[in-house]
Amino acid sequence: MSDQVADAAAGAAGSGDLAAGAAPAVSLAAAAESGGPEPESTGPAAVAEAMGPDGLAEAEEPAAVAEGPPGVAEARRAQMLRAALDVISERGFADTRIADIADRIGISPALVIYYFHTKDQLLTEAIRYYEDAWYAEGKRRMAVLPTAAQQLEEFVAMNLLPEANPELESDWQLWLDFWVQAARNADVASVRRKSDERWREVIVTLVVAGQEAGEFAGIDPGPFAIFLSALLDGLTVQIALDDPVVDPVSAFGLCMRYIADHLGFPWTAAGRDQMSAPEITSAER
Repeated sequence: MSDQVADAAAGAAGSGDLAAGAAPAVSLAAAAESGGPEPESTGPAAVAEAMGPDGLAEAEEPAAVAEGPPGVAEARRAQMLRAALDVISERGFADTRIADIADRIGISPALVIYYFHTKDQLLTEAIRYYEDAWYAEGKRRMAVLPTAAQQLEEFVAMNLLPEANPELESDWQLWLDFWVQAARNADVASVRRKSDERWREVIVTLVVAGQEAGEFAGIDPGPFAIFLSALLDGLTVQIALDDPVVDPVSAFGLCMRYIADHLGFPWTAAGRDQMSAPEITSAER
């Protein structure tokens, strides 16, 4: 990857970690048993109440961990985020409770709330965590590719094709839930906007790098990035809904032919195994 692309992919990667925070307003154990809504946050007394007489030591873990070996608190936080991604992917955001995520890794629900104030914030932090890992891996992969066209192809492949690395495998249901929450929750919407800005910035940087290298036509990269990101979003929705004519492989081929047509470089599916995307006619462009 060029230095510009590396900077674009990595520079956006540090957007906003949520610090450890407050505790639940009502008993999390009761909420878990009733299946009711997730509680809002409040003070330390509610943590003790939610966790019971034997749970106070775990409720105090963030402070204790902060004084321990470097990285322990962050490792605990990452464990919760990975569990959140797994559970939300399996059950859907609406049917996921904090207690479900805590059960997945054998901790108290109150400890999850201690690190993440609400379920909405846990969702947005899980999305950030996934995206940071995704962009870091994309930077690593594109760094070994010699042309901007190949880098852009890899970017599209990572969005649409099945991923061999289970840590980066996209779960379409997760993204559908994220978009739905963004339409209703201002904080989630803010994360969604930043995510889209980051995505478009990488596309613009790749296009500019290709233009400077003489690989791409001299189109305006800004509008192209908007169109391409919207195309990828639309194809993702079709894949998520199991559309019978838009599987990941055909979606990838369609998208790459659109890109090659507009940026003016030759592209064929021969470079990737088992590629069978339908051709785009001039009327479809």
